[in-house]
Amino acid sequence: MARPDKQNAKKPPQDPAQQLELRPGQSIALLKALHILTREGKINQDSRRKLKQVYHLYQFIEPLLKELSADGHAVTLADHGAGKSYLGFILYDLFFKALGRGQIYGIETRAPLVEASQALAAQLAFDRMVFLNMSVAESTRVESMPERFDVVTALHACDTATDDAIAFGLEKKARAMVIVPCCQAEVAACLRETKALSLTRTPLAELWRHPIHTREMGSQITNVLRCLFLEASGYQVTVTELVGWEHSMKNELIVARFTGNRKRSAAERLQQLLKEFGLDSLGETRFRLPALPG
Repeated sequence: MARPDKQNAKKPPQDPAQQLELRPGQSIALLKALHILTREGKINQDSRRKLKQVYHLYQFIEPLLKELSADGHAVTLADHGAGKSYLGFILYDLFFKALGRGQIYGIETRAPLVEASQALAAQLAFDRMVFLNMSVAESTRVESMPERFDVVTALHACDTATDDAIAFGLEKKARAMVIVPCCQAEVAACLRETKALSLTRTPLAELWRHPIHTREMGSQITNVLRCLFLEASGYQVTVTELVGWEHSMKNELIVARFTGNRKRSAAERLQQLLKEFGLDSLGETRFRLPALPG
């Protein structure tokens, strides 16, 4: 009896979700509504890159959510600079929906995006998602918001909105913060203003003498200060790469978990760096710390 030609044998059809490299349980309808997938269920390169970033971030957030939701706790999560709320919707779809408890708050300044997110949440029956049209700074002062949040996220919240998200987390006694910083011009502007004086004082000022270096140094210094600020505020901080540089140039991921151990050395280094780079004014505003006990 002739053996069938293995090469001509038909392969079983591949699961569309596997073909698209989606996570198990991911809603195809949600991804189509977010325009990550086309109506035909296909994905373009830009959407694939965006989804890859969110999935990578989810890998860091999921263990935190599992830990914090133990013993029946209803986790509260604030997503700042939410934009179209890709992160919030995917977190809800992959974790909060099956959990059956917990709530996600998306904070965004652009009203049309907030309205679209509200409509989509209603359409998908994602009942425990709330969207607020306001800035990150304003959300800290809203009385209707919970007094405490378990997790604070900020995925590419532009300029000082990332710092406002950190301030929000501190105010709300967040147990964890997951931050992917975006362009921040505040420190770079300060470096630019004091450049002439710094050049006469230290050769290190050559590191930000040229405008492109000023911007890059400003970004680097900002994130170092943020990490020290969090450590001095009682958080354990890890810094890593979110995805490969081919996917995003804004690629630094800061994960902070509250331990209650306010590191004196971090507070001291923070003050030293502010002074060294001529950023003393930020020590009274952006990076203001309460006095450590003697």
